[in-house]
Amino acid sequence: MTTTNSLHCSIQHHSLSKRHHPLDTPPPTPLFLKPPTTTIHPTNISLSHTPSNSHSHITFSLSQTTTTSPSTTLSYDLLRHHLSTKNFQQADEETRRLLIVLAGEAAQKRGYVFFSEVQFIPEQDLRTIDSLWREHSDNKFGYSVQKRILNKTNGDFTKFFIKVGWMKKLDTEVEQYNYRSFPTEFVWELNDDTPEGHLPLTNALRGTQLLNNVLNHPAFDAVDDKEEQDDAVTATGLKDNSSSSKNLTQKIFKPDYSF
Repeated sequence: MTTTNSLHCSIQHHSLSKRHHPLDTPPPTPLFLKPPTTTIHPTNISLSHTPSNSHSHITFSLSQTTTTSPSTTLSYDLLRHHLSTKNFQQADEETRRLLIVLAGEAAQKRGYVFFSEVQFIPEQDLRTIDSLWREHSDNKFGYSVQKRILNKTNGDFTKFFIKVGWMKKLDTEVEQYNYRSFPTEFVWELNDDTPEGHLPLTNALRGTQLLNNVLNHPAFDAVDDKEEQDDAVTATGLKDNSSSSKNLTQKIFKPDYSF
């Protein structure tokens, strides 16, 4: 028996502990958000027209708003600092803040990201965040690392949670798991036994749609492409080795039917 019924029920909802990292839920502390865009506030232009046969006054109002890309104004210096000093808990918090900023004005006002807003995050910004995590963790942390692990589990989020260490094995006679409590039960140090892909955290309290959209963002399509190439090379290698072995066998152990 691999798991208990209680685990099976919690798995069906794909949700982490309520104290898990608040990426898609309102944070417990105020956010210190930097303005992600430079905005020219709407300007009303009034045009008046007075018909010749009446004294009525008609006014038309036009609005114009100009917004620049978040990537042109967003700074990653604080994230880089936390990661370089191995302060992974603060780096995780800064990553959450950056995603809120990048997701747009609605996410900033709300204080958390809807899964449907992930599509608005620029590819370059997500790649920058991911590359910083990988650079300062010997390629052990990062979204692309998590994407590779999720692919290996064939998209099974329960197996993914166990693999990256977001669930812990309970000390029971039968094998069962429970979700870790945030933040005390998560690993904030880079050790040999730290699960690969453990950070950054993404809350799955309301389901896995947010995490799924982040990991399947076009910014990480290269992960899929690389795995396909690796699989092709492996398959070709196996085919060549099989062919070579067969030829070698035929040469060395050539059947002799003269008897």
